[in-house]
Amino acid sequence: MAFGATPAPTHNPNGDVEVQNAATDGISSLSWSPTANFLVGTSWDNEVRCWEVQPGGNAVPKASTQHAGPVLCSCWSPDGARVYTAGCDKTAKVWDLATNQSMQVAAHAEPIKSVFWAAEKNFLVTASWDKTVKFWDGKSPNPGATLQLPERVYAADVQGNLMVLATADRKVVVVNLTNPTVPHATIASPLKYQSRCVACFPDQRGFCLGSIEGRVAVHHVNKGED
Repeated sequence: MAFGATPAPTHNPNGDVEVQNAATDGISSLSWSPTANFLVGTSWDNEVRCWEVQPGGNAVPKASTQHAGPVLCSCWSPDGARVYTAGCDKTAKVWDLATNQSMQVAAHAEPIKSVFWAAEKNFLVTASWDKTVKFWDGKSPNPGATLQLPERVYAADVQGNLMVLATADRKVVVVNLTNPTVPHATIASPLKYQSRCVACFPDQRGFCLGSIEGRVAVHHVNKGED
């Protein structure tokens, strides 16, 4: 390097341990197992991959499965034995890691943007661009209940009985899962641009909302926005 020259920038300035060959297209979601050091990633290359993350940070590939289209979301069962995945093929699947077998457990008319296992209610929640949220018991091919929305779901989160949905019309729909087919409240987003992520508080009293403008709003369900 010549005197006074600026060092070439590095893509990894913090020295993080990278997951090699993680995907051949954009990664859409990452989910940690609730019981072990297993990480699941979904991707626009139609793949779902599982790694075991070792104490030193290295990620060892363990298994993979596929959808017929880009996979947008995933979540774990509470016991860490199964992974639920969904995406642009309009289906949700359950992936049994012990057998490496997967089967369809839900379907929508349009891509599924978010999937959650609601442990307190013992049902699967799928939120779609077809303007519906559906609730499944994992056994029947038909949903046990459906919540109709005014617009497509762009972001969602579930914590206990609290479900928060950010929709394409910059609305935020709050749902109490004890009565899942009737919104508890619908509010206008306090952010100027379209919402892209939602995170419910662990105590279920509110949520954070993020948008493409790079801002975050904090909202308490019963007190309004902070």
